[in-house]
Amino acid sequence: MVEIYDITYPVIRSYATYYFTTKYGMEYEVRFGRKEDDILRVSIVFGVINDEFDGEEYVVTNKGDVYSVMNTIVKIIEHYMEGHPAVYMYEFMGEPKAHEDDNKPTQRLKLYYRYAKRIWDEKKWKIVMKGNKVTIIRRDRLDSRLPKDVDI
Repeated sequence: MVEIYDITYPVIRSYATYYFTTKYGMEYEVRFGRKEDDILRVSIVFGVINDEFDGEEYVVTNKGDVYSVMNTIVKIIEHYMEGHPAVYMYEFMGEPKAHEDDNKPTQRLKLYYRYAKRIWDEKKWKIVMKGNKVTIIRRDRLDSRLPKDVDI
């Protein structure tokens, strides 16, 4: 069974920043950012916050624990969703490596897409990978109420 790391949950559930540390000492931060003009639309951002990476969150640590990291992030997302049932849209971006095209799905984004299908029930949510972004929208919102900048 894949390990899930211990999670530091926000003290107040409405706060949107979670932390965990891997067995290799890599410290991760997972944030849920609400759009300023639409608080029920959320961007999910996560990455390594160790000082040794000089603030570069999107590093590849090559520690061999990607499945444990991703399963921990899944648990965090599920916890956030339980506390925020009105959210109708989530978004991930896949930060490209130096040799990857900014406008095409990166290897990292393809991994996120596979995990998104484990988190969100496709009967209730539409999961779309376009360009370098995965967008997850509640199916009951797939109508004219979608923001104009959403391209699915």
